[in-house]
Amino acid sequence: MNQFAPILPEVILTLGAILLMMVAAFVGRRGAALTSWSAVALLLAATVALIGAPSHAGPVFGGLLSADLFGTFGKALIFPAAAVAIIAAQGWFERHTEHSPEYAVLILLSSVGMSVMVSATSLITLYVGLELQSLSAYVLASYRRSDERSAEAGLKYFVLGGLASGILLYGISLLYGFTGTMNFNGIAAAFGRETPGLGLLLGLVFMMAGVAFKASVVPFHMWTPDVYEGAPTPVTAFFASAPKVAAILLGTRVCIEALGPATDAWRQIMIFAALASIYLGGIAAFGQTNIKRLLAYSSINNVGFALIGLAAAGQAGTSSVLFYMAVYVAMTLGVFLCVLRMRDAEGRPIESLESLSGLSQTRPLLAAAFAIFMFSLAGLPPFFGFWPKLMVFNAAVDAGLFPFAIAGVIGTVIGAYYYLRVVKIIYFDAPAEPYAEVREPVQSALIFLSILVVSPLGYLLIQPLGELTNRAAGALF
Repeated sequence: MNQFAPILPEVILTLGAILLMMVAAFVGRRGAALTSWSAVALLLAATVALIGAPSHAGPVFGGLLSADLFGTFGKALIFPAAAVAIIAAQGWFERHTEHSPEYAVLILLSSVGMSVMVSATSLITLYVGLELQSLSAYVLASYRRSDERSAEAGLKYFVLGGLASGILLYGISLLYGFTGTMNFNGIAAAFGRETPGLGLLLGLVFMMAGVAFKASVVPFHMWTPDVYEGAPTPVTAFFASAPKVAAILLGTRVCIEALGPATDAWRQIMIFAALASIYLGGIAAFGQTNIKRLLAYSSINNVGFALIGLAAAGQAGTSSVLFYMAVYVAMTLGVFLCVLRMRDAEGRPIESLESLSGLSQTRPLLAAAFAIFMFSLAGLPPFFGFWPKLMVFNAAVDAGLFPFAIAGVIGTVIGAYYYLRVVKIIYFDAPAEPYAEVREPVQSALIFLSILVVSPLGYLLIQPLGELTNRAAGALF
């Protein structure tokens, strides 16, 4: 039982998902609301269980997983984000025709996979967790079977995801072949004993490429805009938040724990990937007319900024990555909950930027929420989205990467254009057809909570959240 105590949240979610799957088999579509709210309760219970589960037990199950504060911090972001994705589906899917109990079950199973990803200390558990998350995601992307865009999104994600998994497995096989171990500490010891040879470097590159696909890092981002646009909007909100956190934290653990002695080798890759993601995410969003495609490039852009902190390495750099992802989740979920309010008079979802024209005159509160999230995503002070960007730039400067930090700052200026363009459309263009009223009190409360976090009031979180991220980062050193 001592072995299972550190994975109590995963046990809760796994058993709960199996039970809800049986419920879904008997009640059918009528039980969609029951299974959804039960899944939300399970995710909240798993979040609370993080407090009781030991976060200092160290390696468990023979070193396959690590019960540490770093993994606990990631799970504390993943589980609530998954719960919001389930809540967001209420009222969006057509009841009794599209919304099935399986939706919540898939989210739960994906959350288990992400939980394993952030705690993995072996190449075996890394791959198992990543594939469990991915298999659920493929189905979620094509969830609307009657929608051609959703089917196309699922197929693209599946094909490209399979390719990325093959690349990742090849990298794992090379690392195992040249180090003789699957354990992160063993791999680090092998890199530390001698100068990495060509085989080890190739293994490093291929494995990082596989992880980069899951985080939609340039040049492995090609699936992101199409999948984000084609997938149902609640699913897109999920993809842009929880799996992104899991992939970034998995990459951070791999780089710091397994590849720490080879920092000079992977730092060059990380610098290129960060700048490429920042600039491509900023420039490619200029001509977008679909709000979900624009937010897809926004997610690529934000991942680039998080990678600046990872490239800085060290405890300060790792802490800045954790801080950035915590604020990013609040901003992303908030803006997608606003996108869910974009409905025509008949209640059908609208995704065009043109439909936001003059929103400040027809729906002033929704317009204000959009503006706050856009300003925060752009990193403009005094909104809280400014602070995590400042943290990653400081970490890069402290690591002696001053030109890298300057290039990142310039990228911030370029990326701010399309965020401000959305605000301009909302406040200065002629009003378009007004949106229908959406009465979802729980979603409204979540939007308000996200606004509080990303507004200037969020600066009250700097000290407690900063101390927590420092301690979580310290678990890897």
